[in-house]
Amino acid sequence: MPGKREVQFHFRTTPEEAEKIRKRIEESGIKKDAAYFRKMALNGYMIQIDLSDVKEMIRLLRINSNNLNQYAKKANECGSVYEEDIRELQKEQKGLWDEMRKILEMLSALQES
Repeated sequence: MPGKREVQFHFRTTPEEAEKIRKRIEESGIKKDAAYFRKMALNGYMIQIDLSDVKEMIRLLRINSNNLNQYAKKANECGSVYEEDIRELQKEQKGLWDEMRKILEMLSALQES
């Protein structure tokens, strides 16, 4: 647990600078101004990564997993499934993994730069 925060810092900005700062605080997702300023002062920089591609891949993987579970349930109940359906699911799964590899390569490139 951090110690009690007793020291304050104050600074002035132009209206244009204040507008840019407010926009960056909003973009960072940090709720409190003080937390944003403390983070920036202590770390010197912040990296905001757009993970919308990762979130979409997770959504698609969940859908595909649900489909696979449905086919496994059907196979257990009646002992058969359609080979064409399994091939389609395999094709979709391969496509998802290909897209995930692209995303991971992009994130890896960001980390190295």
